[in-house]
Amino acid sequence: MSSEITLSSVLALAPEIGLAALMLAVMTYDRLLKPGERRKLGIFTAWFSLVILLVTFGLWYFLNEPGAGAVSIWGGMVRHDMATLVFRVIFLLGLLITSLISTDFLEVQQGEYYALLAAATLGFSMMAASGDLIMLFVAMETASISLYALAGLATSSSRSVEAGMKYFIYGSFASAIMLYGMSLLYGLTGESNLHIIAGTLLGGEADSAVLLAAVLLIVGFGFKVSVVPFHFWSPDVYEGAPSPVTAFLSTASKAAGFAVFIRFFLAGIVGSPNPNQGWWNILVAMCILTMILGNFMAIYQTNMKRLIAYSSIAQAGYALIGLVTLTVDGSGATMFYLLMYVFSNIAAFAVIILVSNQNGSDDMKDFYGLSRRSPFLALAMMLALLSLGGIPPTAGFFAKFFLFRAAIDAGIWWLAAAGLLTAFVALYYYLSIIKYLYLYRSDEEEIEIPVPRSYKVALAITVIGILYLGVLANPAFEWTRQAALAFFAG
Repeated sequence: MSSEITLSSVLALAPEIGLAALMLAVMTYDRLLKPGERRKLGIFTAWFSLVILLVTFGLWYFLNEPGAGAVSIWGGMVRHDMATLVFRVIFLLGLLITSLISTDFLEVQQGEYYALLAAATLGFSMMAASGDLIMLFVAMETASISLYALAGLATSSSRSVEAGMKYFIYGSFASAIMLYGMSLLYGLTGESNLHIIAGTLLGGEADSAVLLAAVLLIVGFGFKVSVVPFHFWSPDVYEGAPSPVTAFLSTASKAAGFAVFIRFFLAGIVGSPNPNQGWWNILVAMCILTMILGNFMAIYQTNMKRLIAYSSIAQAGYALIGLVTLTVDGSGATMFYLLMYVFSNIAAFAVIILVSNQNGSDDMKDFYGLSRRSPFLALAMMLALLSLGGIPPTAGFFAKFFLFRAAIDAGIWWLAAAGLLTAFVALYYYLSIIKYLYLYRSDEEEIEIPVPRSYKVALAITVIGILYLGVLANPAFEWTRQAALAFFAG
């Protein structure tokens, strides 16, 4: 473990350095623009994000950074490995596409908005790379504080202010509980390194203090990924926050939560599910309840953002299946699922934003006859919903297939069966929306919905991603599976 500043350590943190530079650049660029040119901020952020993404890929492809083995830097506080790379790609894709769909959303046309997006992404990236409790907490709070501000950024909307306040109060409470769990672990082990602590936490010891610490951490991590019973904030915050923020919050933030979840509970362990581990039973129960409640509550929603919020809760339940298998295939499947989810969910929100801008609301009835008003938007929405529902040839089909297969291979076929049954429930409301798009009529169906160029690019990226991961899923899954090996390295 090296604490010196070397070329290797700088390259390992190149994406984070780029995000810090983006924060400064976008604030400077904002001061140079005239009030009527603020739309350019989104394009600027998207281009900058693309450069960081290409640099991240370039370092891996040409310079083998990160390599096959994990490298610890800053005295073990940061782990530079393939798992970190995959999550960085997910976060940067989320930032890139969110920036594009923010360009014509008037309530967020300010430099502070894009700087906060970059700050949150920086926090996410450091969460995924954290190898130490101190670094993990600092990274989580960097991301969380940015997201609190983003949720309440539209000060002209009382719902946005309410969403920001609710998110702040609930999030602060969850962070305090998580911090207490971390302090217990430090007190019990005298260590702050995750991999050293994990040997005790996952060793199956019948220590009530260790189990209590694990439960407290599950509360904090569970809040981040919106699993039952820590989901209660999601519908209100998702509905009230500006729609681009909701898209970012429901994808990149959830992926960051799972990055921490998986790294912490799998660090230094290779094995199969062990019912004797109390924390494992808790996670399985949360997984099943999340899939059931999220899907059944979504059926009764008439507001599209609230429906997607409950759908997002259910999706967290599916992603949790990969974690509880405690296998490389399961962890790789979860990472693949989160990659699919970024494309699918942001595509749905992009369409919701355009329809909402035209009609002034997010009600389900506003989507009646969308195929006649904008065939392109209806097609993008249909593919996004089919992917979320797990229908071929979209990415969601293989994402669920890999998760269910990992559960069966790990001997917990009954969890895969629960996931499959609840997936059929999800199909009911996803296909109902598609029915509204293509079969229902609207009094305004002759009024075309304009699609700005930035939205066309964003939707093209998401649609290509959905179809690519659906048709050529195996190479992407092998990539995430190889990355998942890092979670099991000591």
